[in-house]
Amino acid sequence: MSTLNFFVTCPKGVEYLLSDELRELGLEPVRNAPAGVWVQGPLAAGYSACLWSRLANRVILHLAELDATSGDKLYEGVRALDWSAHLAVEGRFKVAFVGENDAIRNTQYGVQRVKDGVVDRLRQPDGSRPSVDTDNPDIIVSARLHRGLVQLGIDLSGDSLHRRGYRTEKGAAPLKENLAAALLLRAGWPAIAAEGGDFVDPMCGSGTLVIEAALMAMDQAPGLLRDGFGFAGWLGHDGALWQSLLTEARTRQAQGRQGPLPNFNGFDQDREVIATAWRNIKRAGLEGVVHVECRELAEFQRPTGWSEQGLVLVNPPYGERLSERKTLGGLYRLLGERIKAELPGWRLGVFTGAPEAGHAIGLRSYKQYKLYNGKLPAQLLLFQVDKASETRSREIGAPGEVMPHIFHQERADMLRNRLRKNRKTLGQWARKQGIECYRLYDADMPEFALAIDLYGDRVHVQEYAAPKSVDERAARERLAEALAVIPEALDLPREAMVCKQRQRQAGTSQYEKQAATGEFFTVQEYGCQLRVNLKDYLDTGLFLDHRPVRHWIQQHAAGKRFLNLFCYTGVASVHAAVGGAASSLSLDMSKTYVQWARENLALNNADSRRHRVEQADCLTWLANRSNLSETFDLIFMDPPTFSNSARMEGVLDIQRDHRQLVEQAMARLAPGGLLIFSNNFRRFRLEEALEQQFQVTEVSRDTIDRDFQRNARIHRCWHIRHPG
Repeated sequence: MSTLNFFVTCPKGVEYLLSDELRELGLEPVRNAPAGVWVQGPLAAGYSACLWSRLANRVILHLAELDATSGDKLYEGVRALDWSAHLAVEGRFKVAFVGENDAIRNTQYGVQRVKDGVVDRLRQPDGSRPSVDTDNPDIIVSARLHRGLVQLGIDLSGDSLHRRGYRTEKGAAPLKENLAAALLLRAGWPAIAAEGGDFVDPMCGSGTLVIEAALMAMDQAPGLLRDGFGFAGWLGHDGALWQSLLTEARTRQAQGRQGPLPNFNGFDQDREVIATAWRNIKRAGLEGVVHVECRELAEFQRPTGWSEQGLVLVNPPYGERLSERKTLGGLYRLLGERIKAELPGWRLGVFTGAPEAGHAIGLRSYKQYKLYNGKLPAQLLLFQVDKASETRSREIGAPGEVMPHIFHQERADMLRNRLRKNRKTLGQWARKQGIECYRLYDADMPEFALAIDLYGDRVHVQEYAAPKSVDERAARERLAEALAVIPEALDLPREAMVCKQRQRQAGTSQYEKQAATGEFFTVQEYGCQLRVNLKDYLDTGLFLDHRPVRHWIQQHAAGKRFLNLFCYTGVASVHAAVGGAASSLSLDMSKTYVQWARENLALNNADSRRHRVEQADCLTWLANRSNLSETFDLIFMDPPTFSNSARMEGVLDIQRDHRQLVEQAMARLAPGGLLIFSNNFRRFRLEEALEQQFQVTEVSRDTIDRDFQRNARIHRCWHIRHPG
């Protein structure tokens, strides 16, 4: 058999596990890459990876590495390949293109050039040619651009391999199936199962972990549950070879169900997700093998008949807000108490984006693995449940809190002098502008990597992540000095200072827990009254860098119908209302922020009948064409860079999705109106197609106020109008 080259993709952080798995499947690893592994082997091994890999996303048959320093060079390289070996003249295909460079600045252009190369190579004298079909293609052409080179191949997997076929519904924040499998492997589940151990997930959600544990222990190929693969319409497909592999997998599946099996159990307090889990179990063919039921964690008990050894693997909540972090310590402590009481001798694995909460479990973690849950950094913490591993349960951040202290007087004096100088100059400017909140200090001195913001007579301090070259102890000393100097330099009581410390092991939240007090207070900005909270949330309720944009809206909103998408706490809507807007509609997905926005508008005596705030997923709202009849004269859209919140129907990636968002927003913009579009993704590039469709003017430089001059790239902003 000839040796072929493959690139197999996987979740970030799983590369080494995948490399070992592919070697067992008959593929020889060549090198690891970010979120993937290059391997070599026969076609049979490539098929085996599609059928048996529990970790892969895609198996791509590599065809060629092409020059992509220009669109024309990419086209010529694609056209030079013999596509008749892969696709019939009358066939259907689609192109999956990722990456960009100076010549190919958006994926749509890359798709077009690859598509043209394939079509022109196969075009016949009578004009017949392959067609593009994004819904049901015979093959998927994979093109991955990095710098000046494109790796071109055929995607043998089709749909991502993590979609086994049993999960068509989701509980809250579900794990992807291949990430769940990676957690099981890192936790040592295959060895535990082989020794007669059982499995339980006491917060099982829709059941992904317990189902994957059962499939793994029973030697069932995950690909057996799928409807199909990407190679089915490929001209190089060997049907007989594939059928022989399927027969072998089904034989192993039948054998895996014989003999005694471990106990597979899942529990969750939510009846709806337990119902979803049961449906997933049925689709996976595991009825009578996997058991789940609705049960509170506090009621967890070990049933009779369970083994003396086993694995507890759980993916508890991370806590998206500082106030939610307050509850994490109690939840993790309860988890530790129940597991220590009921399952001594077992192994415990906790996958979390808040690894600092692991201290509350009351066990010493003997191993930590850094992984990612989507884009979110997370860790798998492993514990042995025994007396030797027990420690005192500790609240999040309590003993490790940095206390104010001056270690080097001269260094502290430098910071004190800088703060006083900045407050004198910026304070005068802020008073003249009619604003109470501004950035006083933004890492002006390399010794003190802090952002210090004044909110009236209170100060909000955020510690930037220290570079790896800086010793952790030195960083803590400097933070302690800053905490000692700041109140004194600003003539404020220490109680008026709130400090959020950047975690070294980042999770969903990037900062350590502060007290959740519900302390809201009112500040002023260009005549607007605004509620802020420095302690309870990741942000304060007021993005200071967007102050000039809000002021511009206030100055130009008179008589206009205003739309605020991704409105956060509705501050831009307040400015529009104060500026005399005829009406406004503010949309945000968060119930908390919607209520906050309503309170901000009420604080400024805005008529709630004319200035509406609604809870809505902006992606869904924009895609809904039934509301196109309501148009607006002024639209402000400042989406997050990335969001995969469980409350959203889709996943937002601003670089990938901004063209569609802008086009959908422009469909609601009245003639002569203006869309203000901004985001804070530093590597963001506006698609050229938008500049061809609309009148686009970048105004970023005009939207950076004096207090953010040191960080002029904090956001980008455009004014977009209809042509003509």
